[in-house]
Amino acid sequence: MISYPPKELIENPITKIYQNGVLVLPYLEYNAPVDSKGRYFHFDEIKHRLSKQLNSTLVWSLMKEARKRQSQDLYGSFLGKHLVPATLYMSPIIQKAISETDRNTTTAALEWMCNKIGEQKHLDYLLNDLVEDEAISSSQLEGAATTTKVAKDMLKRARKPRSIDEKMILGNFNMMKFAWGNRHKDLTVELIEELHKVGVEGIEDGKYKPGVIRTTDDVVVENNDGEVVHTPPKAHNLNNRLNMLVKWVNESHHDAESADYIHPLVKAITLHFRIGYEHPFHDGNGRVARALFYWYMFKNEFAAFRYIAISLLLKEAPVQYGKSYLYTETDEMDLTYFVDYQCRIIIRAINKFKESYTESVQESEAFNKWLWDSGLYRKLTDKQQAVFQVAKSEKALSFTINNVKDNLGCSYNTAATVLNGLVELKLFEKVKDGREWVYKMIDQKELVKSWKPAKKRPA
Repeated sequence: MISYPPKELIENPITKIYQNGVLVLPYLEYNAPVDSKGRYFHFDEIKHRLSKQLNSTLVWSLMKEARKRQSQDLYGSFLGKHLVPATLYMSPIIQKAISETDRNTTTAALEWMCNKIGEQKHLDYLLNDLVEDEAISSSQLEGAATTTKVAKDMLKRARKPRSIDEKMILGNFNMMKFAWGNRHKDLTVELIEELHKVGVEGIEDGKYKPGVIRTTDDVVVENNDGEVVHTPPKAHNLNNRLNMLVKWVNESHHDAESADYIHPLVKAITLHFRIGYEHPFHDGNGRVARALFYWYMFKNEFAAFRYIAISLLLKEAPVQYGKSYLYTETDEMDLTYFVDYQCRIIIRAINKFKESYTESVQESEAFNKWLWDSGLYRKLTDKQQAVFQVAKSEKALSFTINNVKDNLGCSYNTAATVLNGLVELKLFEKVKDGREWVYKMIDQKELVKSWKPAKKRPA
């Protein structure tokens, strides 16, 4: 469990850091919202860093006063038993995440990346791997035990799930598609219910109650040791609170000249927190909260978030993810803890996305050179090049006609022609798995042996 902040703060703490008229210098560094490295500490973290000579309550009082001077109230985003407005301090990490988001994830930035690589179909297929990463890792964060490799095989081949864990992953994948498909709509309670239904229906309907807002108070959040770490607000007036949230989300806060300006990234993270805090459903709340974060980013033209897997990194440190909720709840609904932590994750996820893109560009250039040197360039269609490059880079190990049809946005017959053409060229092999054909690339060493560089024509 965490250490709660002192209930009683010291008034005018700056006047208390003098002893016999002499300023006690070690206290001065705490007269600021963040430390020298820009970190926004909760009392649970700061108390372990203090020397024994310093009064922890006085230190905390100094920090709280500095934070209140520089924080903003998020009116319309009310939290807690008494529905007080949440507060937010724009930490250096939050500002950096906003800058990275604006520079790298807008729809315009994504279009530029696609134009730079020069092969839209190819890039789409490669980046689809990152779409799957979010669906898989978000489910694993909630306890799904299926391995990433098996889950990717299920999604790429569009095979039916064989277990509850695989159903969770497929449900999450469908939620992400739903979020993208409904990005132009305003938020409603009904849309939140439908999103939940899409994600959990058919898994364990008695446990999840798909699309049904809870009317009871038997929902709690436990840690891995079975300890209750969060008891959501009462179900009484839950629908009213959700309607207040919906109204706030649908209001425009993106006018730079407005006094209540909120960047879409901060607002999306706040929506994520609010759903997690309210826990409106019997189960599956975390997945819905994260899907709504994506929905809001999509809605505000940050299309590259389709390929940015936040949950993949949250899964690496689930305890810190949980603490970011608790720190906010135990410190007067200060959202900074949660937003700051999410922004740290988002910066890392954007960097991973950029690395994947750079790798894709490099692989594409190397692949085109290989195609030209081998003499295959004129034999492959653009769609075959896309599929072959994905296979060569091992982004996918097997393919089906339906999988290729969905990823390339073509007809079933065209997808079949693409794959069977690769077999005819002796680049792929196919085997029967149940009722469908599964296509795989022939071992690369065998390909190198089989394909020799084309002879140069005499001058």
